[in-house]
Amino acid sequence: MDDLRSEYNSFHPLAALGARLSARRLPVDYTARGLRVKNPRVPGCCAEVAHPCDTIRCRRRADDGGTPWYFTSWHEPIAPADAPDDAAMYVLGYLARGPERAHPEGVS
Repeated sequence: MDDLRSEYNSFHPLAALGARLSARRLPVDYTARGLRVKNPRVPGCCAEVAHPCDTIRCRRRADDGGTPWYFTSWHEPIAPADAPDDAAMYVLGYLARGPERAHPEGVS
């Protein structure tokens, strides 16, 4: 992988995360807004959201010296972009929760 501190391209870390989530059988989609991922094995919160989902973005984190990080759609930091395995475990965890335990703003 390229050095993430030089010419930064957010697609590379998102592709790495997407590969890990896809390998765990979560559907992923690369969009202009980021990496869209959902868990079809868990019911969603309501009729409009059949399954838990999120759009993950990758951007520099100012309070970490500009290091690239993965972020949830509600701007919560997940993990540094050079740690896609850690990020995948975090995403798997919060998308595995039922609607009663999900983050209130976790739907994107």
